[in-house]
Amino acid sequence: QVQLAESGGGLVQAGGSLRLSCAASGSMSSTNRMGWYRQAPGKERESVAHITSGGRTAYTDSVRGRFTISRDNAKTTVYLQMNGLKPEDTAVYFCYSASDRYFWGQGTQVTVSS
Repeated sequence: QVQLAESGGGLVQAGGSLRLSCAASGSMSSTNRMGWYRQAPGKERESVAHITSGGRTAYTDSVRGRFTISRDNAKTTVYLQMNGLKPEDTAVYFCYSASDRYFWGQGTQVTVSS
């Protein structure tokens, strides 16, 4: 089992920045990827970014160049630095950890006002 705790969401004006954190605990030895999904009202959950155990990163097209995913040296905390935020980035952001199954955090709300 892996437990995930997100923090860092909030309300920000368009063009602003937020940094999300996801602290993982539990059995992490089989984790091969951690990342973030988001879900806006009335929309399906979409992948935002992920980082593999080897440090490779990937982003969805709409955030590439604005968001940066990173992690600490212990590989137990993942960050999502979000710059140049747009109203369409408004969503609940969920952290996940993937091995042979997915584990999810409780989600953190990000609201970008125009």
